[in-house]
Amino acid sequence: MRLCLKKIFLTLFGATVTFLLVAVVGYQRREESSGRGLRASRLSVALSGRGAGERPLSERAPAARGLAHSRSPDREHQVELRDIFIAIKTTRRFHKSRLELLLETWISRVWEQTYIFTDDEDEELTIRTGHRVINTNCSSAHSRQALSCKMAAEYDVFIASRLKWFCHVDDDNYVNVRALLNLLSSFPPTQDVYVGKPSLDRPIEASEKLPNNKTKSVFFWFATGGAGFCINRGLALKMAPWASNGNFMNTAERIRLPDDCTIGYIIEAILGVNLIRSPLFHSHLENLQLVSKSHIQSQVTLSYGTFENKQNIIEMKGAFSVAEDPSRFKSIHCLLYPDTPWCP
Repeated sequence: MRLCLKKIFLTLFGATVTFLLVAVVGYQRREESSGRGLRASRLSVALSGRGAGERPLSERAPAARGLAHSRSPDREHQVELRDIFIAIKTTRRFHKSRLELLLETWISRVWEQTYIFTDDEDEELTIRTGHRVINTNCSSAHSRQALSCKMAAEYDVFIASRLKWFCHVDDDNYVNVRALLNLLSSFPPTQDVYVGKPSLDRPIEASEKLPNNKTKSVFFWFATGGAGFCINRGLALKMAPWASNGNFMNTAERIRLPDDCTIGYIIEAILGVNLIRSPLFHSHLENLQLVSKSHIQSQVTLSYGTFENKQNIIEMKGAFSVAEDPSRFKSIHCLLYPDTPWCP
């Protein structure tokens, strides 16, 4: 009986991996034809569970394995860690200065669900992450076209993954996965969910291109990509006519705004689904000193950077000094996971 079940499981698993590989290769061919191919030939290795040299999940730290069970067991709509696709947008020049910090901290707890979207090859990073680095071949410029190019890749690879939740973050975000699971578990599975934090105090106005060189004004809310946002699969599938197979770039060009604005345009202006505004997401565009240490455990994302020409970090006394930990991410990580071997 066990042998039979094992054969059935292996057959289904093999079929799933084959489907994902075909989907990603198809995307790669489409993108290469337009001059910006998505190099995801190693994605099938990533989706198999571990890369070369990686220990199997059963041998990793208990905290990493038990993260999905850290929530109250009586939740009606439990979202588990394995349901989430976390996409990190970055660029080659930040692989060392920013990604190294994330790999040491929160990614170490959720590496199997995390995919890094960048713009150049990095063999060392690819091996270290278990082949979860996707070279989009997009420009390394911080332009709306380059940003939208990477978001298009994130969307298509998420759709191919068949996972239930798409969560986008930047390379200067700390993701508190326990808080993220709690938040996503609070939504009914039948609800269309687009949750994040706007950076503006009013809807943005965009000029939508129309035929015959005409335009019209459209107003909508959007969640800033710098704080991170999440979309459930049901809503993501409804976005497909304007987001899949390269259509995201065309949609972004229609309003001539960056990637996070384009996400809001598709969801709010076209599909008529409202952004769920959450104060639990944070970007470097806000005053992070207003986030108190006592509230850190409930926050979904945190960040660091500059605000009004001053250092902008979470103000807390932690395991490391500001000189040792200028982003405060290591101190935050030790607060959330005191069992981490390198924490004092």
